[in-house]
Order: sequence, then structure tokens, then C-alpha cells
Amino acid sequence: MALPKEENLVYGIKLSSIGPGRSTGSDAVHDLSNMDLAMKLHYLKVVYFFNSHAAQGLTILRMKETMFDWLNEYYYTSGRLRRLESGRPYIKCNDCGARFIEARCDKTIDEFLEMKDSSLQNLLVSQQVIGPELSFSPLVLIQVTRFKCGGMSLGLSWAHILGDAFSASEFINRWGQIVSGIWLNKTPNFPKSGTKTDCERSKNLPLSVKQVDPVGDHWITSNSYKMDTFWFTISASQLATIRAEISGENQFDQIPIFETLCAIIWKCVVKVREQAPPKIVTMCKSDPRKPASGNLGNTQIISTVEAGFSITKETGPKELATLLINQAVDERSQIEELVERDHGVSDFIVYGAKLTFVDSEEANFYGLELDGHKPDFVYQSIQGVGDEGVVFVLPEPKDSCKNKNDHGRIVTIIFPENQMAELRSELVKNGLLLDGNLA
Repeated sequence: MALPKEENLVYGIKLSSIGPGRSTGSDAVHDLSNMDLAMKLHYLKVVYFFNSHAAQGLTILRMKETMFDWLNEYYYTSGRLRRLESGRPYIKCNDCGARFIEARCDKTIDEFLEMKDSSLQNLLVSQQVIGPELSFSPLVLIQVTRFKCGGMSLGLSWAHILGDAFSASEFINRWGQIVSGIWLNKTPNFPKSGTKTDCERSKNLPLSVKQVDPVGDHWITSNSYKMDTFWFTISASQLATIRAEISGENQFDQIPIFETLCAIIWKCVVKVREQAPPKIVTMCKSDPRKPASGNLGNTQIISTVEAGFSITKETGPKELATLLINQAVDERSQIEELVERDHGVSDFIVYGAKLTFVDSEEANFYGLELDGHKPDFVYQSIQGVGDEGVVFVLPEPKDSCKNKNDHGRIVTIIFPENQMAELRSELVKNGLLLDGNLA
């Protein structure tokens, strides 16, 4: 199918800014934690698709009016970055606001998604990064795109320095509550940044992060390879078949879905990179000890798994899955120590420093509800991924199934472009990717 030129697909761009409805004050600042600073070169991108029935009545004026109250609660997301004399960044809560973008598309949502080009999703969410002038760079950008069918997409660009995907989903879901007239008596708790770790100092450097060349005030890192993105769905029936093949029929010895998918994809990457197969991978998951709501920050568990043996193309997925379950080492304290050593000035990446698997199951992206309507589809990606690549695993809409384990998964992979074709081929051979679900 011939694709129209990208610049003609989404047009009519209008820019404005939305800040808190009341003044935060002239002296308010938000100190960033060491973990926040470790994630500063990453940007979460989420696109929510709503059908015409859901979009009806959601005028731009109504959206903006509700955002004033929303940003009162999350005031520091409307601030701008500054640096201490030491060079350590912090957020000045000066109410400069989030960037609001309006756009149009002459395709229907179905037509847009059927074009099967993941790069087109970038047209629906801002690709702007922080810098080169910190004081003029918004941390949150929201893009509303209206489609020919009457539906709309809502694109959230979220600077990872504000918090992880679980925080970002809580942030945007709260706006949905305000749109629906749901008010809370409490305001969010922003975690205190404490620059020192409570743990005994570790002599080992974390394996999950990579220090990059200094980026100054332009917060994006370069890659050695051109990176490509694609996503595909795995049905519930596919998952059941795959799990039975790896775990067997014993229901009491079933490998969790996330670890099952990660193990198979790890095996595929080993085949693609046969000359230098990855022996160390990173996993990012929700911290079960984190309160269900009311806290924003980078609290996700970042762990590494290192194989103590030689991994080859003959290594089975069950063996890799067992490693992922039993050998994961939480590196958050080590990461915090590393950032603290030079007072938060150095630059690091986490996603793609090693082959990285991200479990977004608990992020509740489908919890965004506007006037009683949830999105039909949610797309997630990350900007600022390193050369080793990243894999995101999201659930399909929960309303389409009876319980959590009955629905399929959406997998998004960011990988070097020159290795992507071979990776897709391996995914097909291993039963993850079917001809009908390639995007």
C-alpha cells in the first residue's frame, strides 16, 4: 500500500500552553531524585485512540478548562528545569505550563492503523525533547488529533525525569476523572528526593545503565545505529499455546506471561546477534510496595539478569524464563549511588543500555476514561532508547475479556533497523508473530 507523505497525513498544527489555574508561588521548587536524573534522557510516548462516540462533546475549550484544575494538582509538571551551581538539575515550579497541540488527519482511525507503519504514530505525539534551552522546554506535551471518522487520538509526551510509566498513567487518568466530574479530597504526594541512599554502598557498578557522553542542556543521546519500531498483537489463544509448549500442561507450574514472552524474544535476539549474544538483560516492572495511587516518581523496579553460562541459539526459552524469574537483581540502589557520585551531573541511559524488557501490565493505560468512554487502543513507546533495544509488553483492553489472564498482549519493539528484518523472521519461527498481526 502506497503511503501518503508524512507531512500531509497530520496537518493544521496549533500550539498553545496550559498551566495551573492558580499560582503556585514564586519560590516553589521540586528537587529531583537520583533515580529521576538517571532517567532524564528518556521520554515516554503514549497515544490513546477514542472512537467518534467517545470524542463527541470533548471540545478543545472543554479540555483546556478541565486541565487548569488538573494541573493545580500536578503543579510541578508545569515547571521548567534549572541547574544548581553544582550543575545538578531541579524543577522550578513557575507555572509555565504543559504544551497543548491541536492537529487534524484526513484518515479514519482504522485507516491510519491499517497503514502498518509504526513510525506514523510519531505524528500523533510530540517528538520534542528537553533543551537546548532548559528554561523554555516543557516537560509534558499533549497532542489532540481529530480524524475524518470523528474519532480522536490523545498523544502524551512525558519526560521520564518526572516519573515512570506508572506515574504517567496515573497523571493522565486523573485528568479523565476531572473531565468526568470526579473530585478528590487529597492532592498527589510527590516523593522526597533524598540524594543519599539508605543502603550500604555497593562496590559494583550497575549493569542496567550506561553512561553516555555529556549532552549538556540538550537532553537526547545519539545512537550508533538507526533505530526502528514495530508493534504486534498476540492473541489469548496464541498465549495459551505458547505457554503450554514452554511450561507444559501443569497449571501449577505455569511461567508468567511476561517472562514467557521475554524469554522467547531473548532467544530470538540471541539468534540475530549470534556473534555476540546478550548474556545480560534488564527488566523493568512495577514495584508492588508502591502505593496504588497518590505518588509520582521513578519507583519502578530496574533489575538485571545475567546468565552464568554461555547462551547460544540452542538455549531453550524455558531455561531463559527460569533465569528471568529466579535470577533478577534489583539495581535501584546501585543506580542511585552512581548518579550521586558526581552530584547528578553525568548523563545515563537505562532503556537499551542492555536489551531491556518493560512490563507495562500494571500501568493502567486503559484507565483513562473520558465521560465514561475508555480508549479503543493504546500505543506506547519510548524516545531515547540505546542500541541494544527495548521490548514493551502491554495488555489488550481489559473490557474485551473476562479476566486479566484471558486477554492478549501488545508487544512494541525498538531495535536497530539493520537487524529488524531478521528479528521479525525469528519471531515468526518461534510462534510470536503471525502474518496477520504484523504492524
